Amino acid sequence: MASAPPKEIPANAQNLYEVTAADLPLHCPMNGMSLWNSHPRVYLPIAASGRERCPYCGAVYVLKRDN
Repeated sequence: MASAPPKEIPANAQNLYEVTAADLPLHCPMNGMSLWNSHPRVYLPIAASGRERCPYCGAVYVLKRDN
């Protein structure tokens, strides 16, 4: 049985993204985002701060930590 293709995330469609440890190392645009209308990939050091902003598109990423 073939697995379903990953859901495409529209690039730069949101201003706030909640991410988990599974998304680390974090980069914008993220995997699954449409790249044809986006910017170059940039890695964001979110692990220490828990919140980072992409310098290209201004998207804010918030790290959801396990409790």
